[in-house]
Amino acid sequence: MSRVALCFPGQGSQAKGMADDLLDVPGAAGLFEQAEAQGLDLRARLAGDDDDLRPTEVAQPALLFVGVLLTTMLDPAVEVVGVSGHSVGEYAALAAAAALPASEAMRLVVARGGAMASMREGTMAALLGLDADAVAQVCREVDERGQGPVVVANLNAPGQVVVSGTVAGVRAAGELAKGRGARRVLPLNVSGAFHSPLMEAAAERFAAALDAAPLVDARVPVACNVDGALVTDAAGLRARLRRQLTGAVRWSDCVEALLSLRPDALVEVGAGGVLTGLARRIAPAVRAVSVATPGEAHSLGVRLVAAGA
Repeated sequence: MSRVALCFPGQGSQAKGMADDLLDVPGAAGLFEQAEAQGLDLRARLAGDDDDLRPTEVAQPALLFVGVLLTTMLDPAVEVVGVSGHSVGEYAALAAAAALPASEAMRLVVARGGAMASMREGTMAALLGLDADAVAQVCREVDERGQGPVVVANLNAPGQVVVSGTVAGVRAAGELAKGRGARRVLPLNVSGAFHSPLMEAAAERFAAALDAAPLVDARVPVACNVDGALVTDAAGLRARLRRQLTGAVRWSDCVEALLSLRPDALVEVGAGGVLTGLARRIAPAVRAVSVATPGEAHSLGVRLVAAGA
């Protein structure tokens, strides 16, 4: 039996058609009902085009929907030894670890997406070619100029760091980073300054929903975004989720934590394949595969055996 660690993608990985084979599978109706109870017609959005999926308040529940349902279809011949998720993907990871019922994960993610979408100030950009320390120094210098706040928001892989903050601060950080040797500065198509102090009001708005969530101890370790720690106890998971909206996603640390569990493969569950690529940059020798369709979920064990896992 292959041992796997599951990874769930975050916002930006959503794509038209990603749920076409999932709309009527067992479990879908309950997730649609939970979203609709909070005013989101998720089924209609998933059946639409890229523009229907792009808004933060839609993209996040849509990704959760796909991740949760594909997890239920994974080949039982694989053993899950740990989980993690990038930003909103952490909620699909919690559901996969049985720390949170799928319906409650949907309730939380609809609330989370709505809270984040309401914060329209600021933006984000990926700085490619500088290490985390160099980017952190850039952010400090921009803050000292009074153009911030701008902070390190995602530590995705060596040489790929995302910053978040005011529009002026992110622009200044990009210009300064280019002068320090950054290969590229890529503005991100997001509606706000996620994972930065500018999300404080969204975090406060989301806190009541999070505090009411029926989290229980996870069945397998969860590599948490804010510190990369492997956590199973409900109190530790909840405390880290409280910090997630304003804290950095330490994705490289999450991947390294999962690899410490000695899985035979890292499996990205959901659309896009972004995390599969990042895993190979973080640990070039890692066996990383993606599961984006029911067929890929059902055949995972066979695929891993064929790959030598």
